Amino acid sequence: MASVPAPGLCCCRRRSLVPPVSPGPAFSGPTLPADVASASSFHLFKLRHFHLGLELRPEARELAGVLVLELSALQASPCALVLDSHPAISVQAVRCRMGAAREQPLPRFPRPTLRARVGSAPLSVSSLVDPCSLSSGHCRSPVPTNSQSSSSATFSRNCPSPAFAVIKCPSPATSNRSCCSPAPPNMNCSSSALARHPSSAPSSSCPISENYSASDAKSCTSFATSSTSCPSSDSYSISCLSPSNVSPSCQSTAQSTVTSFVSSSLPVCTSSGIVLPSDSSTLLSPESTLRSFNSTTSTPLSAISKDCTPFSPVALGPFPSAQGGFEDLCAMSSDNPYHSLASNPILAGSDWHGATFDEPTDASSHSSSSCPLPFRVDAFTDYGSALIISVPAALQPHEHFQVIIQYTASDGPAIWWLDPELTYGKSKLFVFTQGHSVCNRSFFPCFDTPAVKSTYSATVKAPAGIQVLMSATHSTYLQDEGVYQFQMDYPVPAYLVALAAGDIVHADIGPRSRVWAEPCLLQTAISKLAGFVEPWLSAAEELYGPYIWGRYDIVFLPPSFPIVAMENPCLTFIISSILESDEFLIIDVIHEIAHSWFGNAVTNATWEEMWLSEGLATYAQRRITTETYGGSFTCLETAFRLDALHRQMKLLGDDTPVSKLQVKLEPGVNPSNLMNLFTYEKGYCFVYYLSQLCGDLQQFDAFLRAYIEKFKFTSVVAQDLLDSFLIFFPELKKQCVENLEGLEFERWLNATGPPLVEPDLSQGSNLTKPVEELSGLWTSESLDCSTAAPSVDITKWQTFQTVLFLDRLLDRSPLSHEVMMKLSQCYSCLLDSMNAEIRIRWLQIVVRNNYFPDLYKVRRFLESQMSRMYTIPLYEDLGTSTLKPFALEVFYQTQHRLHPNLRKTILQILAQGGNPAPSCSDSNVFSFSDSSTMVLGDQTPEPSAGAISLRDVNVSA
Repeated sequence: MASVPAPGLCCCRRRSLVPPVSPGPAFSGPTLPADVASASSFHLFKLRHFHLGLELRPEARELAGVLVLELSALQASPCALVLDSHPAISVQAVRCRMGAAREQPLPRFPRPTLRARVGSAPLSVSSLVDPCSLSSGHCRSPVPTNSQSSSSATFSRNCPSPAFAVIKCPSPATSNRSCCSPAPPNMNCSSSALARHPSSAPSSSCPISENYSASDAKSCTSFATSSTSCPSSDSYSISCLSPSNVSPSCQSTAQSTVTSFVSSSLPVCTSSGIVLPSDSSTLLSPESTLRSFNSTTSTPLSAISKDCTPFSPVALGPFPSAQGGFEDLCAMSSDNPYHSLASNPILAGSDWHGATFDEPTDASSHSSSSCPLPFRVDAFTDYGSALIISVPAALQPHEHFQVIIQYTASDGPAIWWLDPELTYGKSKLFVFTQGHSVCNRSFFPCFDTPAVKSTYSATVKAPAGIQVLMSATHSTYLQDEGVYQFQMDYPVPAYLVALAAGDIVHADIGPRSRVWAEPCLLQTAISKLAGFVEPWLSAAEELYGPYIWGRYDIVFLPPSFPIVAMENPCLTFIISSILESDEFLIIDVIHEIAHSWFGNAVTNATWEEMWLSEGLATYAQRRITTETYGGSFTCLETAFRLDALHRQMKLLGDDTPVSKLQVKLEPGVNPSNLMNLFTYEKGYCFVYYLSQLCGDLQQFDAFLRAYIEKFKFTSVVAQDLLDSFLIFFPELKKQCVENLEGLEFERWLNATGPPLVEPDLSQGSNLTKPVEELSGLWTSESLDCSTAAPSVDITKWQTFQTVLFLDRLLDRSPLSHEVMMKLSQCYSCLLDSMNAEIRIRWLQIVVRNNYFPDLYKVRRFLESQMSRMYTIPLYEDLGTSTLKPFALEVFYQTQHRLHPNLRKTILQILAQGGNPAPSCSDSNVFSFSDSSTMVLGDQTPEPSAGAISLRDVNVSA
């Protein structure tokens, strides 16, 4: 994958945003490292599987989804389920089903009519749902907040949990049924039961009693009421509404904020029982759309159903922001300043939402019934938000349950909608997702951290004629229904869930590989890769063990793909622009293949140690290329990368904190900013150093095989790798190689600056020496053009030789006008016929040296390119030179061919006269894909000491 530099990041670590796990009696799982980039409560739950039911809605540029999370708690009575989300996601409803097993039916896709947000239509009698009618047992759901009425119901203490009371409806039709809800809080009682943990009994000194006045408008939007008394009574009273006696003030509030049933509306007692307000136009009927992915293994729902007992949101303490740490997530005592909802500025107010799904009312389906869960969305960082969901209070460790979330996802960092004119074929829409590093929280709510892995399945409905692909081990297409089904059999982190859909066709290029591309590109893709991928896979298997993912397919995406390549399991995403650069394509694909072992099978547990994926994958990539193309080719490519690393070090300084392998991620900073050449090349050098310590490459290969086998399908930290290394090589442990002076492992990980050791590249000197000699001739103070020009025929060079030569000239720019004129005479016409990786470097030399005779070639190149990787570097150079008017003219003539995200970035560059300042709030910030390639996101470093181009800071490949 590629990376985005972020100079000047503070490396101090603040208090972790992840709540500590207080080990319960049954908790025995491994301790996961904190992840300051995730708002989620992943320490408190085990994610066993999740299912995505998606419908593509191109006309609205959105995905409609139903997400089913199969979870178990890691300790008793967790406070809340917190998921990473994003402002681009609109959650309509959340429900819970207890005792759920994976064999239960899963939502396939939302109804096409479910487009409006909950709360978009007025409250009506027809939209009310009766949770009591779901079964003959209790359906425990959170108590409403603002009861108002002219009639009342009585709370009694005959519920299984002391924190719950039974609402008995005075209606004859429902007198034999009851629904359990938390007792309403009395905000004037300092020792309110609901100010404590859900399992706490109400205080005997202040039994909760509350009368809600119909005249108190404040109670329509808050738990706080006008009651000032705290009667000592064991009877609780709550007002019950019928549609005819809702007070105008409350009715108005309910109509405007239907989703906030916890804080702005009430269950209503009618002749048919207790009903929850909802908007019928937004209801999803799980039982009508839920189907098993594999019906042959489904289990009867009656065998696994259990009561659903959401706990009161009052039990939640303040949720953290990116600027500070956690307060107590659970308000456990009355001396906590946020012990009640009314006094908690985070939880008070009218933004708690109630989940509303249709449920069947027939007795045959009652066992699979689910209960609504209150939820709310809090701000977290500029790149995401926190979806906080109340969960059943009586959860026991390892008890299975499902959380079902209905949502829509519009344009966000993860989802890229392309109009037909932005594709090569220009005939059909295209959509793809890009999850790395923390973008997939705008695709679906999730534990968006590499520390959490799970299997997943998906069902996708797409418009006719649109092919859908996902990063999954199995896929099927139900032609009659126009539905695609996918299954990933192996646990993966959220960022590796990927989708692509458009006018794409395929061809087999090996026994377990095929390429997907737009029809007009398919033959080119075949010609470049047919017969090559299988030998690369076989070489990797010889080195690191079996390829565990089944198929290895490649999809070539339109030029708007924001990075070069991404290692999605089973389905590598690659930008189609790279097809014309053969050697770069080879390296990209082999790098992504290497990630099948390093990154996908074994993943870095935190974004602060991305080198564990990128450094190891880069090392493995070079071992594979050495086996298939020889040491000289590998040394040439390595020299090209290390040359770029030193260029980046020169620009950013030896003490830049991003040069550490263990970068300390500051809360609120997008992890994508930490992707840079140090992640790849310094990480590679450390792994290379370890291989040299053992003195035998084959033995080191054996160690890496053992490492993969030991940690397969898990996430690790650096200490896991280093401890395994010393265990595998006990003689090195006896020698204390981890503490060799100047080369201590700790120094490798935490010292700034260049690598402590670099590889011996003498094996590639036959390819690198001609480059050094020619660049030396052209940049010497006493240039003899008659000697330099005919000295080497660069048309016979490999691509990496030519780009290394041009990079050396870029390093010495600005050059004299005489030198530029001679360079143009010697090479300009030759370079015109070469690939884009070569041409863009020559054009950057033209721009940086204001060489006007070749400026028309810059215009022609920009008119033909729609890719970030071939436009941003040139616009950055143009924006910091006297050629900015020229850049603006070209941009306004070509902008219609560029993706809106790319247009926005270029405008920012030109407006600022250089690189756009980092802005995590930009919804178009994208991090690296995967390959040692350049990752061009909207987030780039601020200008410093001259023009800094992304071409300087990143290497394309």
